[in-house]
Amino acid sequence: MRFEAGEARGPSAVIEKEKQQSVNKAENNISAPKRVAVLGSTGSIGVQTLEVIAEYPGLFKAEVLIAGSRVENLIEQARVTRPAWAIIVDETKYPALKEALEPLGIRTAAGQQAVNDIMEADCFDTVVTATVGYSGLAPTLRAIAAGKEIALANKETLVVAGDLVTRRLAESPSVIYPVDSEHSAIFQCLRGEAPESVKRLIITASGGPFRTWTADRIAKATPADALHHPNWDMGAKITIDSATMMNKAFEIIEARWLFGVRPAQIAAVVHPQSVVHSMVEFVDGAIKAQLGVPDMRLPIAYALGAERRLPTDRPALSLADMASLTFEKPDPERFPCFSLGHYALEKGGNTACVINAANEVAVAAFLRGDLSFPGIYGVIADTLAKIPFIPSPSYDDYVACNAEARAVASELLRESSMA
Repeated sequence: MRFEAGEARGPSAVIEKEKQQSVNKAENNISAPKRVAVLGSTGSIGVQTLEVIAEYPGLFKAEVLIAGSRVENLIEQARVTRPAWAIIVDETKYPALKEALEPLGIRTAAGQQAVNDIMEADCFDTVVTATVGYSGLAPTLRAIAAGKEIALANKETLVVAGDLVTRRLAESPSVIYPVDSEHSAIFQCLRGEAPESVKRLIITASGGPFRTWTADRIAKATPADALHHPNWDMGAKITIDSATMMNKAFEIIEARWLFGVRPAQIAAVVHPQSVVHSMVEFVDGAIKAQLGVPDMRLPIAYALGAERRLPTDRPALSLADMASLTFEKPDPERFPCFSLGHYALEKGGNTACVINAANEVAVAAFLRGDLSFPGIYGVIADTLAKIPFIPSPSYDDYVACNAEARAVASELLRESSMA
């Protein structure tokens, strides 16, 4: 969300801006579909975004598709959607992309710089940032500079540099709509509510595949165990983050920057059924919740529609079919990564940037079989102890800190493998 300097940081700023944008569009008689760039089009969220776009061809048109290295998937997507641009980050895959798509009149490019530069192009209105990890930060900042509408699925952008991003938003007409199911739920619950009426935000967590496992059993968990999520179909990195509950730590950080609340106003609760996507408690004791099937296409459509609810034939939630809805307190003893969310907010500065970088390195090592499941937290904690604290980082500081934290985490892994 974007707020003017000095404004209360609640959903009203986005709502009023969208109303004015709707008026402007009506006055200009704009009826063409909203042009969308999908950053991370071949990943789980990217694929589901294209499904939503295909479901509403009169409302949305994919004009830019961007993938990391899955060039064959990108080529197939481009053949179907016929965007203006198709970009691959892995430059070694560019010849195949160019050969396949340029005869179709689709412009092609490669490399991270091309991704960053396209964010300021005039060929799209909204970007869905569906990448995972630190790589989403630079293009999101470029999109903000260009005044683009942003459907944010890349939580690490606000985890790593939430203060910087919100300051940039204050200087731009850009608007951020949350795509994470938990933050979309909170966003929906806050509509029509005064910021001062909010007591706390309650983020729900599925508990992941190890919710009922003992600590001893968790210590022996394999990548195959951790990738077996009971409710959600997600990419490997975010599925592991769900298993460690690091994703919930990140969502706590993201919520602080999205909704402008104090860290003490954000709590998490384990909800194994993944039906209640999150809740808001108000000062009068009332609690509003957003419920739905565990289907990411719902929050994607809500963000693309800029809060407009779009009719769909997809299966809806049937409470009559639910045997029960249960809630539990998170267990930071078995899932120590969870505690890093509030720690990062309380410490501030570059702390979350370090945590995110070390986590990305550690999760990759776990997936390769080079690190135990409990070792993920160990690498993060040891990296935090070695990186100097920067209280007010600039963008260059974040870039340097990210690189240093990755190098330190990698060295820790190398040392442990030689021990």
